[in-house]
Amino acid sequence: MAHDVRIVISCPDRTGLLSAITGRLFDMGVDIGDASFAVLGEAAEFATVARLPDALGAEEVLSALTNLEELDGAEITVAPFTLGATHSESGRVTHRIEVRGTDRPGLVARLTEAFSDYGANIVRMDCERVCGASAEDYVIRIEAWIPEARAETCLAAVDNTAQSLGLSSRSEPA
Repeated sequence: MAHDVRIVISCPDRTGLLSAITGRLFDMGVDIGDASFAVLGEAAEFATVARLPDALGAEEVLSALTNLEELDGAEITVAPFTLGATHSESGRVTHRIEVRGTDRPGLVARLTEAFSDYGANIVRMDCERVCGASAEDYVIRIEAWIPEARAETCLAAVDNTAQSLGLSSRSEPA
């Protein structure tokens, strides 16, 4: 019977990295489910919940990935995934929010509190420093599930929090 694993890779960023990883997994008959790839500074991180064929074990996947030249020096984990491999309702994105401005300690914590206060679930979040024409901005992009009955007040609270920190925010339904 097919079984699910969580694969996590952290390594220096390289051109062709994602192609090498996904190509090797495809060659082994691995079915990639939810996945995320990001460049973080000079590093890259890939994470996925993947379904392995009956005859393929986590150790074999780890060995095959470790032998990829593109993953030289990588930290790789392949472990059983025992939680559900499909999203519950609160794992589906209903809104996209972007907050932009000057970075400061506690910024992400303050913004995420506004979501939890309204029963919202952050499904994805990306943060990055972006060099603009005159200064460096910090951009936070959030994809969230917000209960329909609380969406308007939640988004207003996020906007108020952003404004109180001297930031701009915008949101849109997914």
